Amino acid sequence: MDNLRGALIMVLSMLGFAIEDMFIKLMGSDIPVGQIIFLLGVGGAVCYGGLMRFRGEPLLDRGVLTLPILLRATGEIIGTLGFVSAIVLTPISSASAILQATPLVVTLGAALFLGDPVGWRRWSAILVGMFGVLLVIRPGMESFQILSLLAVLGVLGLSLRDLATRRVPKSTSSFQLSFLAFLALVPASLAFMLGTGTAFVAMTGVQWVFMVSALTFGMVAYYGIVAAMRIGEISFVTPFRYSRLLFAMVVGITVFQERPDMLTYVGATIIVASGIYTVWRERKVKQRA
Repeated sequence: MDNLRGALIMVLSMLGFAIEDMFIKLMGSDIPVGQIIFLLGVGGAVCYGGLMRFRGEPLLDRGVLTLPILLRATGEIIGTLGFVSAIVLTPISSASAILQATPLVVTLGAALFLGDPVGWRRWSAILVGMFGVLLVIRPGMESFQILSLLAVLGVLGLSLRDLATRRVPKSTSSFQLSFLAFLALVPASLAFMLGTGTAFVAMTGVQWVFMVSALTFGMVAYYGIVAAMRIGEISFVTPFRYSRLLFAMVVGITVFQERPDMLTYVGATIIVASGIYTVWRERKVKQRA
């Protein structure tokens, strides 16, 4: 029963993230990417900071200067900048399909840099999943869009974040990690806007509603992931994260009139299947150990 509850919460969380992406894309046609990230960073930092003060936790301490936390913040900045840009500038369905490769890249990074044992079956699944990414991006073909590489940048950044999280001291709470991640987006987004010569623009009432909605759905969805992982077994609940792709495609087709072609569907299916197999195989290996 706990596994089913965890899986349901995970699916609802992925729906929340898809809705957050929808609001970001709705704003993206008129609001600079750097400004969107800045507002998300400020909003998230204020919300998590308030929760930490309510819980009596310190916002900052010496532990935040450790290398894993600094690397995690760097990954968060790169991943958010890449993925938000991809959502705004490319079809949301293809950007979300590429994002599903993140668990595969995390498994690859854990094997190369953290010494995690990965057998030939999971290596094969990683290679097959990367082939699925190539089908979505299609480098060298007429349909290739160089902006789709922004989603790949997002995958690399988010993978760095997840890998660094494994080395964060246990004394650092999840709330503090979330607060620091959002806080890091504030100076990074300002630097990005300065570097690209982008200025802040005035927002309409509707755009502020979109921004508040994106932040609300995103934070509730993030909390849902944490709750799902605590209620059910991680190996059972994790595959349901791929439901985000289904929701993203529905949003893309119904809200933004996107029409993914057959290669995008095939590539997305390969990525998801490879990711689910990798999670299943990891569970089997741990059971044997």
